[in-house]
This record gives sequence, C-alpha cells and structure tokens, in this order.
Amino acid sequence: MSDPCILCVAITGSVPTKSANPNVPISIAEQIESTQEAFEAGASICHAHVRNDDETPSSDPDKFAALKEGLEKHCPGMIIQFSTGGRSGAGKARGGMLPLRPDMASLSVGSNNFPTRVYENPPDLVEWLASEMRQHEVVPEIEAFDLSHILQAIKHHQDGKLYGRLYVQFVMGVKNAMPADKAVFDFYVEQVKARAPDAAWCAAGIGPNQIVVNEWAIAAGGHTRAGLEDNVRLDRDTLAPSNAALIARAAKLCEKYERPVATWQQAREILGLRSVTF
Repeated sequence: MSDPCILCVAITGSVPTKSANPNVPISIAEQIESTQEAFEAGASICHAHVRNDDETPSSDPDKFAALKEGLEKHCPGMIIQFSTGGRSGAGKARGGMLPLRPDMASLSVGSNNFPTRVYENPPDLVEWLASEMRQHEVVPEIEAFDLSHILQAIKHHQDGKLYGRLYVQFVMGVKNAMPADKAVFDFYVEQVKARAPDAAWCAAGIGPNQIVVNEWAIAAGGHTRAGLEDNVRLDRDTLAPSNAALIARAAKLCEKYERPVATWQQAREILGLRSVTF
C-alpha cells in the first residue's frame, strides 16, 4: 500500500487541562509552538479549539484569528481546521470563526450522548453551520459519532449542502457514544466506500483507543488523528510529552504498513483544498 496517509493533530480540545497533563497547550503561544512541533513530526492538519486563560473553552473569534495568524507564520502550508463543536459555545457562536476562512472546520451533523451530557446538534444549527462553510469556502470535516451521522453526511453532500470534497471522520471511544469496535469500524469503512466512493475518510480514537484506531485506519488505507485533545498518555503509566510525540507514534505505524506520511501539499490535493504559495 503506497497511498499517503494524512495525519491530523488535535492539539487542545475543550476538555483536557494542565492538571491532567501539563503539556496540554492552552495559550495561543503554547498552541502555536505545540502545533509547529507536530507539523515537523508529520502532521499536515491542525484541528484547533481555543481556550480562555482559566482553561475553560472559548468560541472567541479573536482568539481563533490570533491562532490562525500564528499557524500560517510558523507552519506554512499546514491545513488549519477549526472546531465548531458544542463544548466551546452555544448556537451560532459555534460558527463565529468561520468568516476567518480556515481551510476546514469540523461539523457534527447529528446529536449523541457524551460522558455527562447530550451533544446537541439540532438540524437547523447543522444547516446554518453548513451554509456558513459554503459561503466562506470552508471544507467540513464530518465528525461522526454514530452510523446515522455518516449516512446523514452522505445525504447532505449529495444534496449539495456541504462545500468541497466529502471528508468523514469516525470518532470512536467516547463514553456513551460509539465504542472502539473493530467490526463497527470495518462496517463504517465499507459503508463510506459503497455509498460515497469519492469521499475520503479518517478515524480518531479516544484515550487508550487512540493508538488502536490509528492502526486500524492506517492499515485500512484511511487517514487518522492523534493529539492531546483525545488522549493525554502514551500508556497507562506515561503522560504524553507533547502532541508531536503522539503524531510521531502514528507516523511509525505508517512505516509499519508501508504508507508514506502525507506532506501538506499532498494532503491539500487529497482533500481538494485551495493551494497556497509562499
């Protein structure tokens, strides 16, 4: 297998704090430095949330703007993907950064249970976020926590509601949502290939499932995500020293399965994103 594998680094998220792992990057400066290290380790997508000084989640467009400026300077060519997730804000505030025109943004097209709450993505909000992405030419990364999310994303794309190439990420291992189950993973891959043969797909595992799902995705010819948002440890006894360490671990799996790690240029071509020059 020789197809390049795109590695996405999920640098911060909305949940992990420095009490869980002091290496979680919280400030904009920390996020930029951590992303640059991961970029050099092989990540070509940065999946980004922003935080307040007290580590609580934020949807402040000014913070996203500062992060975008820093990433463009220090990680030239890297794909910038902002989160529109529900932990960072409510309602249309979740898409307040889309006019900044990041390359990509996450989009959840359905609701599901999270560890202590319902992750609500009502149809009218999904439609609005998708329309904002179309207006600003932002390619969505569909975050699928359930089979219905995959099927709904395919329908939305067929109906012309999603900008650009369809890109679906299977998120597995969130408590109360879809567990990291190999039979389910294989079924997801089969359904995407059968129902949306032109789509690209990736997979992310939460906590100790991260390395497991990384290997499943790489072995199956997809793309994958790693980083401190999803997993703060290398193993039960060892905290991850950086986002770069988790990306480097995924890159080693690419070597195992004889797949080159995608450069940012290759990743942009695979995903049909606008080219950039320097």
